Amino acid sequence: MLEDLSVQGILNNIKDRTVSMKEVAEYYLDRIDKYNPQLNAIVLQKDRELIIKEAISKDNLKEKNKPLNGLPIAIKDLTDVVGFKTTYGFPGSKNNTPLKNTLFVNRLIKSGALIIGKTNTAELGVGGHTINRLFGPTSNVYNLSKSAAGSSGGASTAVAAGLLPFADGTDQMGSCRGPAAFANIYGFRPTPGLISVERGKMKDKSPILTTPGCFARTPNDMAILLDVMKGSDTLDKISFELNDFFKNQNISLDVFSSYNLGWLSDMNGKYKYEDGILDICENTLINLEKLKLKVEFLNPDFDCEALWKSWVTFRSKGIFEDTLSMNLENIDSMTFQAIWEYNLGSNISDNDLNIALEQKNKCSQQIDNIFSNYDFLALPSAQVFPFDKNKQFPEKINNINLDTYHRWLEIFILSSLLELPTMTVPVGFSKKGFPMGMQIIARKKDDLKLFAFAKKYEQVFNYSKNKPLLN
Repeated sequence: MLEDLSVQGILNNIKDRTVSMKEVAEYYLDRIDKYNPQLNAIVLQKDRELIIKEAISKDNLKEKNKPLNGLPIAIKDLTDVVGFKTTYGFPGSKNNTPLKNTLFVNRLIKSGALIIGKTNTAELGVGGHTINRLFGPTSNVYNLSKSAAGSSGGASTAVAAGLLPFADGTDQMGSCRGPAAFANIYGFRPTPGLISVERGKMKDKSPILTTPGCFARTPNDMAILLDVMKGSDTLDKISFELNDFFKNQNISLDVFSSYNLGWLSDMNGKYKYEDGILDICENTLINLEKLKLKVEFLNPDFDCEALWKSWVTFRSKGIFEDTLSMNLENIDSMTFQAIWEYNLGSNISDNDLNIALEQKNKCSQQIDNIFSNYDFLALPSAQVFPFDKNKQFPEKINNINLDTYHRWLEIFILSSLLELPTMTVPVGFSKKGFPMGMQIIARKKDDLKLFAFAKKYEQVFNYSKNKPLLN
C-alpha cells in the first residue's frame, strides 16, 4: 500500500492512524534489506532494532504534529550526524566521529525525521561518479553495471529505488543534478544560503560553489523536505529566508504556459554531448511548446572558456583549503582526482583569484543579459549517459578526448559559479533505456518560482510514473 502513496499520503495515513510510524519504518527497512545489497546506496545504517524502537517512541500524538512524523532519511556521507561516522568514502577517515550535527540535520531531527544511516558518495566528494575505496560504487537503478553519477549518487539511487521517501545531497559540480538525471527523479540545487550550513572564514566576493540540495521522486514530495531544511541561521552569514513555503507554490496551466524558456543547447557548439542527449531534451521542449510556452533555441556568444578557467581556479583553491581543514593523515593516499585538485589549488595566488573573479563577473553580466528576456534557462543535466560503474570518469565524449578528469561535467558550472538555483527535471529515456534529465535554471533567489514551474511540469508530464524494475 505504501509503495503507491506520495510522501504526503504516507504522512496523512500516519496522522489518521491508518498506519503507524513503526510500519512505515519497517516498510523502508524491508526495501533496503531487499534492494540495497545490489545498489550499494546506503553504506552506514543504524541497527534495525534500534530504528524500530525509535519509530515506536515517536508514534504518539505529539510527534504526529511534526512535519516529518518519523519518516526515515539517510544523510549523505559528507555531512556530519552525531551517532554516525563521517567517512567521506575515504579509507583514512573511516573512524572520523563528528561531535555535532550539521545545521540542517538538526532541523530534520527537530521536525520528527528518523535518521537511519548514511548514503554513499564519491571519495572525498571529488568527481562526478559515486565510487570510493571504502564502500565501492553505487549502481545505477536502471542498469546495475552502470554509474549512478555523483557525488550524491547514493542518495538519488535510494530515492529512485524507494529505499527512502526523499534524501539530502550536496551540489558543487552537479552533484545533485547529475545523479537525479541518471535516476529519473528530481534533483535540486538551491541558491546558496537557502539551506544553512555552518561556514568558516569566508573570502569577500568569492562565489559560494557548494550548497546542500535534495532529491525526491516528485516536487511535491521534495517540498515537504525543503520546507524543513530551509531557513537562515546566525552561523551561516549568507543564509536567507523566503517569504513563503515550497508546498504553497502552485500555479495554473495558464501561468505555466506564459513562461519564456531559453534553451542553451550546446552553447553554440562549445559543449560536447553524447549522441541522443540533445534529442531527448529537445523532444520535451517541443512538448512544452505545444502547451504554449515560448521556447527559444539560443546560440549565445558566451565565453565558456573564461567561465571554465574561473571555475577551475575557485574549485581547486577551495578543495585545497578544505583538504587542509580536514587534517587528513595521509594526503598522498587520496585519489588521483583529489590530488590533482589539491596540487593545482596549492599554487593559486591571490592574483589568480582576482583574475578568476573578474572572469566570473563578466560571465555573470552575460547571463544577466540573457535572463532579461527569459524566465528560465535550460541545459541538459548530463553530457554522457550512464557509464561503467567501475570507471572513475569518462575520458572521451563521442571519441573526443577530454582535457581534464571533470570536463564531462562542464554543463554544471554555469549554475554553480553564478549561484543560480537549478532543478533537474526528468525528460525521458534513451533507446538503450538510460534516463536523462534537463536543468531548469532560474535567477538567483528565484527558488520559489523555479519550484512552481517544476511542480506544474510534473503534473503535466508525470515522469514519476516511470519507476525502475527491481529484482
